[in-house]
Order: sequence, then C-alpha cells, then structure tokens
Amino acid sequence: MFRKIGAVLARYLSEPRDVLRPGTSRPGELSASLKKGDVLLVEGTSRLSSAIKYLTQSSWSHAAIYVGDVINQSNENGEMLNLIEADVVDGVRAVPLSDYATVHTRICRPVGVSDEEIDAVLQHVIDRRGHKYDLKNIFDLARYFITTPPVPGSWKRRMLAFGSGDPTRAICSSLIAEAFQSIKYPILPDIELQQRESRQGKRYQKEIMHIRHHSLFAPRDFDVSPYFEIIKPRLKQGFDFRELKLKRLDE
Repeated sequence: MFRKIGAVLARYLSEPRDVLRPGTSRPGELSASLKKGDVLLVEGTSRLSSAIKYLTQSSWSHAAIYVGDVINQSNENGEMLNLIEADVVDGVRAVPLSDYATVHTRICRPVGVSDEEIDAVLQHVIDRRGHKYDLKNIFDLARYFITTPPVPGSWKRRMLAFGSGDPTRAICSSLIAEAFQSIKYPILPDIELQQRESRQGKRYQKEIMHIRHHSLFAPRDFDVSPYFEIIKPRLKQGFDFRELKLKRLDE
C-alpha cells in the first residue's frame, strides 16, 4: 500500500509544468562542453522541484552525471544514453542529454581527478541502475504543498535526509555524492577550524574536514563546492558580445 501511494504521489509531484523558455545553453554547445564525470544540475519545473528549491534556497532541483559513451546504448530515437540520474518514478536510469535541452542547466566539473578515478565514479552509478528512488523522501517533500511552514534555514538541509536509508534506494544528489565519496573526492565537507600552537610558541589555524553522509547533499552543493569547476558552454565555445543581436522589449 505504501509503495502504491508513493508511486501515485511521485507521478503527480514529478509532472513538469508548462513553462516556455529556452535552455541556458544551446543543445550543441552543452553536448560539446560536457566531459565524463561532469555533474549536470537542472532547474526543474515540477511540484517536486519547487519543494527542493524552496528547502535548499537554490535554483537547482535535480542532478545527473555525464557518462558519455560508457554505457554504449541508445533509446528508441537513436539518442545516446549518456546521463545517469535517480528519477522519482523510474529510479536510477540512463537518459539522453536531450531530456534537458529546454531547461536551465549548469555543468560542475571535478578538478584533478585521474581517468581511472573518473571510471570508478561512473561505474559506481552505472552499477546502481534499476535501484528505486527513496519514496520516503517523496512523502517528506509532499507535505510542503499542504502548507509552506516558516522553516529555519538550519533545518532545511536535514529535511532532505529523511529517507529510509535503504542502500538500494536513493535521491539524485545522494547517488552522485556517494559515487564521488567512493574515491574520497570532497564535495562540501563541514570544516572545523582549530587553533594550534607550535613548539616555537606561534599560533596557527588548522582546518579539519568532516565528511558528511551522502544523504545530506542537495544539488546546490555541487554548485557552491570549492572543488568543482563551473563550466559555461557559451563561454567555452567562444563568446563575443559584439555578435549578439539584442532587441529592446519596448520596441
């Protein structure tokens, strides 16, 4: 009964709203700029996306990871399945990049990672295809559509970690966070500052990084992380503002 109700609720909350606007980047520019291991953040338009954006105070409600041609499979339209994501209805799955051609996106790229380490990250998410989305997370988010309570900022992140804890279930950001943590790559650790004194009597400050549990990560964390580079396709492919054709709205 719980699973049936959760599935119906997931379909309702994940249904995209009709929002007519171009994507941040042209599809060709986005495709040409992505590299294996890049995290693609998405500004969704569904009810579920609204709840996540509210709780995280961010534009980003979803995250997928680019795997390139590693899977070497196509959909019925001949499009390469080059992204892995955790979908609320279908669970962990592979999808084509075209699924996000008409929404705002952002590319977050890990820095200083070897090809072997990237392969390990990709294999981690690929091996989890077929795992289900954590529907308990859906119930926790759904209550914000009944009423939107004044939630203190310090509580908002914890409210995204109410999932069941079942290792075969995940949400989009926790799936990717766990993959990077498997190679000990930092995302957004909690940093403790400790005051120390050397033998010479000089005081210095030391940073101690505490690794968070992967269930506590939200899509925005890849954006604000100091360890991921932000890639903007328009700039990456060459940009000259003089070539832009601008028109005033009042004309």
